[in-house]
Amino acid sequence: MVPTFAADARVELVAAADPRAEARRRFEREFGGRTFDSVEALCADPTVDVVYVATPHQLHAEHARAAAARGKHVLVEKPMALTLEDCRAMIAAARSAGVRLVVGPSHGFDAPIRRAREIIDSGAVGRVRMITAFDFTDYLYRPRRPEELDTARGGGAVFNQAAHQVDVVRQLGGSHQPRSRLTGRWDEARPTEGAYAALSPSRTVRSRRWCIAATRTSIGRIRRLGGRVGRTKDSARYGEARKLLTTSPDEARLKNSRNFGNRNLAAPAGQALHEHFGVVIVSCERADLRPLRTG
Repeated sequence: MVPTFAADARVELVAAADPRAEARRRFEREFGGRTFDSVEALCADPTVDVVYVATPHQLHAEHARAAAARGKHVLVEKPMALTLEDCRAMIAAARSAGVRLVVGPSHGFDAPIRRAREIIDSGAVGRVRMITAFDFTDYLYRPRRPEELDTARGGGAVFNQAAHQVDVVRQLGGSHQPRSRLTGRWDEARPTEGAYAALSPSRTVRSRRWCIAATRTSIGRIRRLGGRVGRTKDSARYGEARKLLTTSPDEARLKNSRNFGNRNLAAPAGQALHEHFGVVIVSCERADLRPLRTG
C-alpha cells in the first residue's frame, strides 16, 4: 500500500505510526512526514484526515475506533475485525463521529471482475448457476509473527486469504454467508488454518435465482498463474519460502526483514497485469466466464 499511496496524486502521506524505530526513520526520510510510536498519538495529529489501519488483525477494531473518535476517516485492512461484535462497534463509532469507514482491499471492483459482472447483468449469458473459485498459495510458509499462527488472534488462511475470494464471488453472484465451511490444520509446527473450503447458496441480484458459490485455498501454488500483485512468478523459486524457514530459525527476524523499513517496497516496474486470487469460473446458462489477469 505504501507505493500505491505514494504513486497517487490524490494522496499525501503526512504521518505514520510504527513500534519499530527503523520503520519510523525510513518514513521520515522518504516522505518527510511525522512519525509516532503509537496509533493513538497518530490519531491525535490535527493534520491527518484519513488513517489507514494496517496493524495486526486483532488490533483493527481498537485502532479504527481510536481514529473515528478523533474525527478521522478510516481505511482498515481486511479482515475488518475478528468478531461480528467488533465490526458492529466499528460501524457505530464511525456513524457517531460522522466519518467514513472503508474496508479494503476490495478486489471485487478490479476491472476483469467488473467486466464479468457487466456481462452477467446484460442477460446475454443467462442466469448464473455456479461460481467456482480456487487458489493455492504458500501463505502459511512465509515468515510470520507469532500471532499470525494463532487463530484466536487473527492468524491463519481464513482471516488472511478468504476475504479476497469471498469479495470477488459476492460481486459476481451476490452471495450470502457461506452455509457449509471446512478448514484444514495439517502442520503441527504451524498451528492454524492452512486451507479452507466453503459452499454458499446465493442469488444473483438480477435473476433472484439460486446458485452455488465455492471458494477454496491451500498451501502450495499453481505457479503458472502468476503472483497476487500482477507479477509473473518464477517457477524455479517454488518452495523457497518453506526452505527459508528451515535454514533460518529466527522467524521474527525474517518477518521484520520483509517489512517497511528493512526492504525496498517500490511498486514493480512495468506491471501490466491485474491482481488475481486463483481461478474464478462463473458457470451461466449459455456461457462460462473466466476473469483473467489480462482482462
